[in-house]
Amino acid sequence: MTEVHVSLDSDQLNKVERKLQEPLEEQLTSALEQAAIRVAAEYDGQDEDEVARWILRETRAGLHPDIAKGFQPDEAKLLLVARAVIRGERFE
Repeated sequence: MTEVHVSLDSDQLNKVERKLQEPLEEQLTSALEQAAIRVAAEYDGQDEDEVARWILRETRAGLHPDIAKGFQPDEAKLLLVARAVIRGERFE
């Protein structure tokens, strides 16, 4: 089972964002996990870069538009999620 978690760098956040860091991380994590589950259910042999872009699109679709615009995940970590989808792993 693959665990998905989004962490925000506190050093990159302003004062207001730091106050909202924990709930924002939870929301982003949930959206990413749900996107990975949806993509895994429809995965049909696409390559890892395409799967990563698909997961990112699905994640952003599950977020408020303002949050979605600002969501820029680490590409290497997004590829790890894509590889997990390709391997057929389950997500928690």
